Amino acid sequence: MVETDLLVIGAGMAGLTAAARAARDGRRVVVVEVGDDVGGSARFAGYAWTAPSREVMDEVNPRGDVGLRHALVDRFTDAVAWIRSVGVDAQDAVPVLGFGSGHQFDTNQYVDLCRRIVVETGGEVRLRTATSRLLTDGGRVVGAEVAGADGPEEIRASWTLLATGGFQGDPALLAEKVHPRAGEMQLRSNPRSTGAGYRLATAVGAATGAEDAGFYGHLVPSGVRFADPADFVDLSLYYSEHALLFNLDNQRFTDETLGDHLTTIALLEQPESRGLLICDARVHREWIVASYVEGAVAVDKYALASRRGGRVGLAETLDELDYLPEEWGYDGTAIRAAIEEFNRAAAGSEPLTPGRAKDATPMTEGPWYVVECVPAVTFPFHGIRIDEQARVLDATGTPIPGLLCAGSDTGGLYHRAYAGGLASALVFGLSAATTVSS
Repeated sequence: MVETDLLVIGAGMAGLTAAARAARDGRRVVVVEVGDDVGGSARFAGYAWTAPSREVMDEVNPRGDVGLRHALVDRFTDAVAWIRSVGVDAQDAVPVLGFGSGHQFDTNQYVDLCRRIVVETGGEVRLRTATSRLLTDGGRVVGAEVAGADGPEEIRASWTLLATGGFQGDPALLAEKVHPRAGEMQLRSNPRSTGAGYRLATAVGAATGAEDAGFYGHLVPSGVRFADPADFVDLSLYYSEHALLFNLDNQRFTDETLGDHLTTIALLEQPESRGLLICDARVHREWIVASYVEGAVAVDKYALASRRGGRVGLAETLDELDYLPEEWGYDGTAIRAAIEEFNRAAAGSEPLTPGRAKDATPMTEGPWYVVECVPAVTFPFHGIRIDEQARVLDATGTPIPGLLCAGSDTGGLYHRAYAGGLASALVFGLSAATTVSS
């Protein structure tokens, strides 16, 4: 039996942040990770960002837990300082999603340095090690039973942190907790986040967040499978914020300008969870072939979808939309008429339904670019309830002694809204370490 101050289950951004910080604070740390390497989905990311103030966070995420969303904003500057303290260059702030502010940094270097800090201070990082259950004593979580190459073993710990990255890798759990078709979405994260933390926590009485909270993801071309983690970004159709999206009823159904990540949630709930994304030459020029975030490599999303065999089309005139392939299932004539009506209303300053809060410019400059798209998931917003100290809560709102959680395993922070995933992992990973050391 091993005894330690902190047992971390999951070696992604949140888990390694907490582990490295606690190790630097002089605590004995053991990290267990089910995969072959550390890092998880953090290895596919590159920006830590969030809302710049409480007021902005409240505006974009009004249904998220007040304490958590304010803690994220208040502690983000310290999180960026922490990144720099381990020897990673967090670059100057740039705008993100039109309302946020974030820093690009080398996430691969970061997670590798955090692992080194844990090991060099006498801790352990065990790979290919699964966790079967949490250990309890008198209502307190006192560690976990794990199984690695040498078989089952108990690790006793003063504190146990769940940081397994969410349950987006479990189609059945997605279908149960997010939407009946959620399990059919492509996965734009590592495949090993299959709800281990969620199941461990609920087995000892942890409360969970709202099941209608949604998820973080992006629109991607239909019929195009991810071939490499680089596709998670390259195939994401971020420009949808400036395009028009039609469902199989040939109707717009949401304000696309509020963000591709929100449109993605809305599309999941439409017939067959697919739709036609249409824009004109202006949007292609200003948004499709431009960088989504300052400093990011620009990728022509339309051209890439075409090369990869997606359902795409180019209409030199709006009338050509009448000839959409019948087998796609849309009425091209109805969609063309809807675009013409949109253009008339936008040009005449008439109310648009649904509205266009941020870009109501008419789409009148040919050609028109057509991409059929579907939602893809990064992680769900439903998860384990925590307080601002990263302590796991029971159904009464009381912390479960000895149990912590951070990162995408948590729920309550976001509710059909999003203001940064890496930021949350960093902030509440550091909060967990502070709780351990206090």
